[in-house]
Amino acid sequence: MSSHAAAPRTAKSAGTTSPAATYPAAEVTPGALVPPGVRVASEWAWRLGVIALGLYGLSLLVREFSNIFVPLVIALLLSALLSPLVDRLARVIPRGLAALAAMLATLIFVVGLFTLVGQQASSGFPDLRDQAVAGLDEVRTWLRTGPLHINADTLAGYVNQAEDAASANQSSLVSGALGLASTATHLAEGFFIALFATFFFLFSGRRIWAWLLRILPKRAQHPLDDAARSGWVTLSYYVRATLIVAMIDGIGIGVGAALLGVPLALPLGVLVFLGAFIPIVGALITGVLAVLVALVANGPVIALAVLGVVLLVQQVESHVLQPFLLGKAVNVHPLAVILAIATGATVAGIVGALFAVPVVAVANTMISSLAGRRGADPGEQIAEEDAPLAPDEPPPTD
Repeated sequence: MSSHAAAPRTAKSAGTTSPAATYPAAEVTPGALVPPGVRVASEWAWRLGVIALGLYGLSLLVREFSNIFVPLVIALLLSALLSPLVDRLARVIPRGLAALAAMLATLIFVVGLFTLVGQQASSGFPDLRDQAVAGLDEVRTWLRTGPLHINADTLAGYVNQAEDAASANQSSLVSGALGLASTATHLAEGFFIALFATFFFLFSGRRIWAWLLRILPKRAQHPLDDAARSGWVTLSYYVRATLIVAMIDGIGIGVGAALLGVPLALPLGVLVFLGAFIPIVGALITGVLAVLVALVANGPVIALAVLGVVLLVQQVESHVLQPFLLGKAVNVHPLAVILAIATGATVAGIVGALFAVPVVAVANTMISSLAGRRGADPGEQIAEEDAPLAPDEPPPTD
């Protein structure tokens, strides 16, 4: 009886299957074996690599067509500077005439300034040359009678070596002169490109931008339009504030040099004004030239006084002018400014250093504008995308 009762239980137990047989083991993919940190780092790495490759290709393109890109960027900067004046003049005269008047006034001012600087330099250079010769004679006397005790024959040997080096590199000097002539030709071409581009940017810039927007997909038009408008405001603030800072730097160092009796004070002030368009380092580097001129012409005491003037002007610029004039409109950290200038100078020399900061400032504003739209209400974004673009400005009446 018991043996018959046990048989069904045995059969039942034999018919059951184990959990491993019912649920097969999951297949392990190679990606699952990679730690999460390594996976995230690799995903960031290839994306950053694509961005770096794109930026490198863009830099090659800009370098190849620099004769076109550089004048266009200069035209954008001039348009950002002159657009408020053109807008005011366009209320009373046709916009084309307003653009021409603003450009003509700017051109007359620049030509007059450089003419005055040239006259001052030509009249003051002979005195500076005589003072430099006298200073060199003092240096030679110190080398002979000072602790180095270098005799006249050794000094004459150094002079002869310099003359021999100049004679040996005569072909290089000739090729450099030919290269300078080619550069002058490219500068003339770039000048006319910048001139015509500035006029059309001032005259019909809104219509040009609207045409460029219509090439893009509809969903991208409004976000890019908003970002570009924010970038244009940043560029306008930057150009005007930089112009004011450069004027104060040039006037401060130029007046200080004139009061201390340094020759060529006006040309030095204009040079500082031009150098100040490269933030932080430009006015300081050109100010060092004023110190060197003072050292040659007036001696070490006046040179130290000029150095104090340069440092004082730099402190006023860094701690008063730039925070007050720029504020949060151009929100770029000083470290980013230095790195941008260094990168621009490495890639494109002086031109790259000049354009690096405005490019970084505009890019920072546009990226912030585009990133801010990601958190907006989707319904508002759809309504904006369905809305038409802002109408172009009315056609000119001229």
